[in-house]
Amino acid sequence: MNHKSGNGHKTYGLNIGSSSILLIFVVLCLISFATLSIVSANADNKLTQKVLDRTTAYYEACNQAERALAEVDATLVSVYSSSETEEEYFAVVGHGKSFAVPISDLQTLQVTIDFLYPVSDEEPFYRISDWKVITTGELE
Repeated sequence: MNHKSGNGHKTYGLNIGSSSILLIFVVLCLISFATLSIVSANADNKLTQKVLDRTTAYYEACNQAERALAEVDATLVSVYSSSETEEEYFAVVGHGKSFAVPISDLQTLQVTIDFLYPVSDEEPFYRISDWKVITTGELE
């Protein structure tokens, strides 16, 4: 903006218009939204990692429980083939078993099975009566 002063010289002033103020406001908004997006994405990433770790730990505990069930099944098959009667079978194996597999410091997989006396060795030797996650520690 040109102005002539009283002595004939032109003076130049700083003229910040509304478009410049609007541009500054838009840039500040974009920076704020970008920062919020980064913070939100970081929080989502941490939550996803925690869920992944807990899910992996749960399935590892399930795998351990399945291996334990396979061992129990092999034992039951062995006792069944060496037993003459149902009473002798249950006298050796009992009527059930319960075991726990730790998932984390706070959770445990609790498995309870009932032993069965099958008519043939192709039928199941046990029935899973309980398969649940229990909390063993205090939540913070």
